[in-house]
Amino acid sequence: MIDARLPLVLEGSGVAWPEGGRLAVYGPPTEAGLTALTGFDVQIIEGFRPSHDIWKTRGYDCAVAAEGQYDGAIVSLPRSKLQGRALIAEALELTDGPVLVDGQKTDGIDSILKDVRKRTGVSGPVSKAHGKLFAVSGSDADEFTDWRIGPSRTDGGFWTAPGVFSADAVDPASALLADALPDRLGKTVADLGAGWGFLSAHVLVREDVKTVHLVEAGHMALECARRNVTDPRAAFHWADAPSWQPPATVDSVVMNPPFHTGRAADPALGQSFVAAAARILAPHGQLWMVANRHLPYETTLQKYFVKVTETGSDNRFKLFHAARPVRRRK
Repeated sequence: MIDARLPLVLEGSGVAWPEGGRLAVYGPPTEAGLTALTGFDVQIIEGFRPSHDIWKTRGYDCAVAAEGQYDGAIVSLPRSKLQGRALIAEALELTDGPVLVDGQKTDGIDSILKDVRKRTGVSGPVSKAHGKLFAVSGSDADEFTDWRIGPSRTDGGFWTAPGVFSADAVDPASALLADALPDRLGKTVADLGAGWGFLSAHVLVREDVKTVHLVEAGHMALECARRNVTDPRAAFHWADAPSWQPPATVDSVVMNPPFHTGRAADPALGQSFVAAAARILAPHGQLWMVANRHLPYETTLQKYFVKVTETGSDNRFKLFHAARPVRRRK
């Protein structure tokens, strides 16, 4: 964890760390403590809404994207290597001071360190707690301009970005669900975990649909969705789907819920999406959902809906239709 490594770097590892000033801290783990940065003007750069809200609640200045110039920066590696490279390149461009890069071995820190060393020198690294932290000088920004990858179009014409789910192509589970959706979904539809907007784009081919709520916790994914779904009937919500509240109950929910927390599979995450769907649906409302075949959602669906049907499947995915949400007492 960065807590174990950061003090070692700031207390005599040879890194020319500023004595004060403005710091950008990209995507720090929410379980981390940043007490080693006391005295600095810290801005947390975090586009994932639940994590953003946690840091904001702790009193930190938070933003979804970098704002202006900084005296130093810290990049916590995300799961996506391309996204990690892009963040490092951005941080180097926005600071004249050092950029610290931190990550666990499972985050690919060794691979990133090797790639950086091919381009410039590094200070450190400090190895501790199954991870590493090293420093790069902001004066080396020109060596990494080709790492600045932002949103771009896929071969299918959709806008995506590094780190966004299914960034390279249409997710096959979502494609299976899109093909299975009925002709009529009602006037108001919610797409929980909308990603870059694939399912919503398919929902909006139905003329009877008046509003589609795209609910997505990833800010960059939602920005891509805004480019992909330009229909005026689309409403965009940067929000955590399990806690999102629509202005009124909806007629249908469509979703391909996430099931990972970090790198670990977490079926409880998808189960919370099922509970949210039941909460926001009208009494006549219906849920259309796709899931990986190994995920245990049947019991949760039966808990929150009177009628649950598996409507189709293949060797990887299963499709569910659930109707008549159960109104549970608070």
